[in-house]
Amino acid sequence: MPGFPSEALTRRYAESLDAQDPLRCLREEFLIPSKENLKTTRLTEHDPHGEPCIYFCGNSLGLQPKKVSSYLKAHLDTWATIGVGGHFRDLEGSPLRQWQLLSEQAAASMGRIVGAKPEEVAAMGTLTANLHLLMASFYNPEREEGGKRRKVLLDWKAFPSDHYAIESQIKWHGLDPSKEMVLIGPDEGEYEIPTSKILSVIDEHASDAALLLLPGIQYYSGQYFDIPTITRYAHDKGIVVGWDLAHAYANVELALHDWDVDFAVWCTYKYGNAGPGAIAGLFVHEKHGKVELADDGKLHFRHRLTGWYGGDRSVRFKMDNKFKPIPGAGGFQLSNPSAVDLASLCAALSVFDKTSMTELRKKSLSLTGYLEYLLLADSEKSRLFRIITPADPAARGAQLSLLLKPGLLDRVAQNLEDAGIVCDKRQPNVVRVAPAPLYNTYTEVWEFVQVFKKALEKA
Repeated sequence: MPGFPSEALTRRYAESLDAQDPLRCLREEFLIPSKENLKTTRLTEHDPHGEPCIYFCGNSLGLQPKKVSSYLKAHLDTWATIGVGGHFRDLEGSPLRQWQLLSEQAAASMGRIVGAKPEEVAAMGTLTANLHLLMASFYNPEREEGGKRRKVLLDWKAFPSDHYAIESQIKWHGLDPSKEMVLIGPDEGEYEIPTSKILSVIDEHASDAALLLLPGIQYYSGQYFDIPTITRYAHDKGIVVGWDLAHAYANVELALHDWDVDFAVWCTYKYGNAGPGAIAGLFVHEKHGKVELADDGKLHFRHRLTGWYGGDRSVRFKMDNKFKPIPGAGGFQLSNPSAVDLASLCAALSVFDKTSMTELRKKSLSLTGYLEYLLLADSEKSRLFRIITPADPAARGAQLSLLLKPGLLDRVAQNLEDAGIVCDKRQPNVVRVAPAPLYNTYTEVWEFVQVFKKALEKA
């Protein structure tokens, strides 16, 4: 196959790639469970000396950065020593800002990951809660051209939480989801949705669609959508555009500001490594976050559901019930966010601050390309599965989804588990394999393929 020499099938070749990897030191930033750790049924400490597992499940939950413990300790020490003063005082020697500015600390780093200005990003809430909040602001069918624009265009296999959120928002407006939800799917028997098909659906609903809401990367197939092209095309038809970046955040290069995306939401516990259920993030383009004083002396800003923490700090503690939002995404905040969650997020972001999404994406493309090459090198074994993730590297992230022949999934998954390999399975027949560039290696990719092919032999 093109792109790799014949010796690429050997372990020695994989090890040579690891030796040349400029990002290999970042693996040391993480706690990797040992194979023995994976078997434990009781609470135990991380085993730093055991044989590390192969963890290809960052598309569900990323590994724990070593700095999480020290960042959490800094937060707890702040709380223990100065109490409420932690809201307003930066402490020398702490990796964390005062609690009142901690969300801004996280937003600055997240902005670099998603290609946004710091003021266009907020660290807050959870993915679905943030989606509800932004849809409350950006989906207003009654106001759109006299109620003519009411439909929401979405992915045919949207993650259930997104589907539920969209469905409930439509019902909230007294509308029928079966009439107002337009699902965009692939052709029969396929999993990749061509950009041309998405654009044709936009054309079809150019006069009655209020909102286009798609995943940046489709969680099941791993397809990375052409965000700038789709966004620009929908805007030309007068449609608001939002993106769920749950699987794209910290995975692929994004430029939300330059792409003129209206809004986006994401979680931080997958490729972002901030911990299970970690505080999430959202993006609101600067054009929607303006706060302006009109000639009539009244503040004008985009309607949103409001809470006191979205209020400008200059008036936040006046308690006069006159809401003046923070300009930008910060003005969409509701309550003061959990400092524990923010400490964990900032610890994870400190690792990203040591590199760039350009460098991570470069390694990710190489890792995934090598995985694809090894999987398809054996034509006999490859007849037992199909890679349903797009073959074009630009149209996928770190994940390859392997569609197995019926009846193979449980047996293959068990063989992987027995070998100390952690990856995700989706019923009825898909294994999702996601080597993350921050902590995974080429040798791990090689080892995975050996175990996977042996599992197929037993089938």
